[in-house]
Amino acid sequence: MFNEDEVKKIGEKAERWKVVTLKQWVERLPERQESFTTLSDIPIKEVYTPADIPNFSYEEKLGMPGEYPFTRGIHATMYRARLWTMRMFSGYGGPEETNKRLKFLIEHGETGLSLAFDYPTLVGVDPDDPMAEGEVGIVGVSVPSVVDMDVVFNGIDMSKVTTNMTINPPAPALLAFYVAVAEKQGVPYTQIGGTTQNDPLKEFMAQKSYVFPPEPAVKVAMDLIEWSVKNLPKWNPISISGYHIREAGATAVQELAFTLADGIEYVRQLKNRGLDVDSFAPRLSFFFDAHINFFEEIAKFRAARRMWAKIMRDWFGAKNPRSWWLRFHTQTAGVSLTAQQPWNNIVRTAIEALAAVLGGTQSLHTNSFDEPFRVPSEFAAKIALRTQQIIAYETGVADTIDPLAGSYYVEWLTDEVEERAWKYIDKIEGMGGMLEAVKKGFPQREIADAAYKFQKDVDEGRRFIVGVNIFAENEVEDIRKVPLLEFDQQETERRQKQRIAQVRSMRDQQRWARSLDELRRAAEKGENIMPYVLNAAKAYATLGEIMNTLKEVYGVYVEPPIY
Repeated sequence: MFNEDEVKKIGEKAERWKVVTLKQWVERLPERQESFTTLSDIPIKEVYTPADIPNFSYEEKLGMPGEYPFTRGIHATMYRARLWTMRMFSGYGGPEETNKRLKFLIEHGETGLSLAFDYPTLVGVDPDDPMAEGEVGIVGVSVPSVVDMDVVFNGIDMSKVTTNMTINPPAPALLAFYVAVAEKQGVPYTQIGGTTQNDPLKEFMAQKSYVFPPEPAVKVAMDLIEWSVKNLPKWNPISISGYHIREAGATAVQELAFTLADGIEYVRQLKNRGLDVDSFAPRLSFFFDAHINFFEEIAKFRAARRMWAKIMRDWFGAKNPRSWWLRFHTQTAGVSLTAQQPWNNIVRTAIEALAAVLGGTQSLHTNSFDEPFRVPSEFAAKIALRTQQIIAYETGVADTIDPLAGSYYVEWLTDEVEERAWKYIDKIEGMGGMLEAVKKGFPQREIADAAYKFQKDVDEGRRFIVGVNIFAENEVEDIRKVPLLEFDQQETERRQKQRIAQVRSMRDQQRWARSLDELRRAAEKGENIMPYVLNAAKAYATLGEIMNTLKEVYGVYVEPPIY
């Protein structure tokens, strides 16, 4: 793109500037730090010029929005036609409380729903299981049966909303509950829209809410994808998640590399089932974190689109351009929020949300400032939603596509993030793919090492966090002023236990027992379990009963030490 002679002259000028002008300035006014790096430890120079991207090819590196390699966005119009989906993470207490919260957010302008489940639901345990004691409704909503899902969506037209469900091992059961309730509302399968996270590999390296061992865990996830692409044309059956990898302590480069490596593993698994890649690839979706290092995050999103397009087109031979799209949801970084001076979290979230928008996300969840303490209050959730709305309607950043394209620094950094991510992917491919790498503990160790280094840098003052290791104040005073969400957890748990008892007493016992027996036999034969899970859900089998049936066949994972 650049004239070779001109680039050479600029490079020489930059070198002269460094040893003459810059040197004089630094002698008079030393730089603030000995060195500057991104959160992935990528060194940052004083200034960037065309000489830093000498062989930059517009067609190869950027292209036009809506065209390969999609660096500038997957849509030709991007936000000029339609803003991103504002999808706030919701769910706490029982189904009644969450139903109220969903309606509150819809009333205040949310454009997509997102359900967070409590820990018993995340690991497939019913509220009356001794393991659930004291956990029901704490970090999300309790949904152990189709009856509970019905209450969550009471008064909400499921043909007019899309719903993201953050659920992994029990994803087939929760999707079955959702489909059964939509059917009850009269919504045809062709209009049921939303996303199941359904990403088992990141569970082993990050979120740790695994249930089954790696191979059957992946098998169950692939069952859901295969069934969905054949039956729910508007459903995104998987959200390949870098978010939890990042929240566990990974760098931006690791987040990108491990997420794409997970995606590569899933595509291989589905192709091995005999599926045509273009039959399922357009339904694959991704989920990334937007952390606080502004330009690195934008570079990560741009590199992700370019890399995935290449993987799908050149590695897997996908023919449909939609198969080359990397569609992604973004959540601002929960791990960047601090309990100290919690109001600062509003500012952090705004900056991270802006990075997601400039990076071209398809949907966005902004965290609430009170999340270091508890699930969001209505007040805090509304401010987080308003943050997105201010970016969308007041700042003008959504009025042109990929406005940072052509920045010497952003283009250089996008290349650098991509190159470093490819090195990780090459290493994982050398191990036989992500499933084998996870079994060897490779990504787990890399994430743990990165998390340790970051914390050490904070503790020793090489990374600054306002209110924590710089500009610290009286934190007790700040915390006392935050209006936290109040709800009666014990009453929620009592109510959920009572409801599950009612479900068990009112159902057709023969139909229920037969449905679970058929599910067990299907799992033993290696059949796709989704039709049987749906049948069991409609027979009022509970989440715990469905998961226990599958545990009998697949077993339960016990994590080995990685060091």
